[in-house]
Amino acid sequence: MKIFKRIGIIALLAFLTISLVGCGKEEKKEEKNVEANVSGTLEEIMTKLYDGLADDEKPMGLENQVLNEDNIEWFAGTKDLEYKEGLGAESMIGSIAHSVVLFRVKDGVDVEAFKNKIKDSINPRKWICVGVEPDDVIIKSKGDLVVLILVENSTTREAIDKNFGEL
Repeated sequence: MKIFKRIGIIALLAFLTISLVGCGKEEKKEEKNVEANVSGTLEEIMTKLYDGLADDEKPMGLENQVLNEDNIEWFAGTKDLEYKEGLGAESMIGSIAHSVVLFRVKDGVDVEAFKNKIKDSINPRKWICVGVEPDDVIIKSKGDLVVLILVENSTTREAIDKNFGEL
């Protein structure tokens, strides 16, 4: 009879231990992965994207242009975008496949849909004699900031992409 009591007590203790351990677990709350917005003006951010690049890795005559109704389609492939502000950097000299575009999207805009609209609209061969391979087009986001990188030179493209990732 004593052996049945001991087995019963051990079984009861095991059951209580398992119950307490199982009940003690807290359910992990699902958190949205919302990245903080990148601070600074688009001019300042654009400068950071080119940090560390040697002069021969940048196109000659690189100039920033504020995006507006007249040039948005050239830079993004479509006018149908909701953004607060935009800035594009392209070479003003020669036929060089180099375009880096920054957007701050409006509050409440679906950033993934925004990026997909650009991806579906952009012409990576928009220049007369040169272009970027479709697989080399980079569209990324951080918070409300979206970057479009159309750069033929792989070293430059990778450096700009890396710098965006480090913002």
